[in-house]
Amino acid sequence: MRSVTVLAAICFCGAAWTLLSCQAPPNIPPSERRRIELFNGADLTNWKVFPADAPAETWTVRDGVLVCAGQPVGYLRTERKYTSFELDLEWRFDPSKGAGNSGVLMRVQYPDKVWPKSIEAQLQSGSAGDIWNIDAFPMSTNRDRTNGRHTAKAQPSSEKPIGEWNQYSIRLVDQNLQLKVNGVVQNMATHCEAIEGWIALQSEGAHIEFRNIRLRPLP
Repeated sequence: MRSVTVLAAICFCGAAWTLLSCQAPPNIPPSERRRIELFNGADLTNWKVFPADAPAETWTVRDGVLVCAGQPVGYLRTERKYTSFELDLEWRFDPSKGAGNSGVLMRVQYPDKVWPKSIEAQLQSGSAGDIWNIDAFPMSTNRDRTNGRHTAKAQPSSEKPIGEWNQYSIRLVDQNLQLKVNGVVQNMATHCEAIEGWIALQSEGAHIEFRNIRLRPLP
């Protein structure tokens, strides 16, 4: 009877250890454990193309990279909506095709159209870090750098040469927005309307590539 009891205890401890070893390491911050890969590197799962009748070649996946041909004008947006988050992504333009234009739209509102009510983090070559206010989205920006709907970036361009990968780090929490381009804080906004909306990548007339599109939803 004693040997059976000991054996049972050993089995219980082994099962408990296996369970604990399968859990996330305790030293990983909660924000890291909650990170979402918006782009799976294989297909357009969890994304929606607008316009819906855009040719299949408008948005494609090649070697783990999301490729936008630039035509027709429109966007690729998430199926889910988000309010507060940290968004990291990488982008580049093809040197054989030259500089181009695109953007990251946040808190995109219904209906789908060109262009929907949203906040745009600009991706036009040389202007990454600019902010565009689309369809009168409530927000406040630096008056000295704002002309109409456009707020220019605060620093000289921190983009890499055409053909190299750049990183956008976007933090939109409640009413506050911060844009970093390759680690340089280029713009900020306050009093942004804290409303749930889609995240979208623009197709705006130019070939552009994206990868490592990662989101951390925040409370």
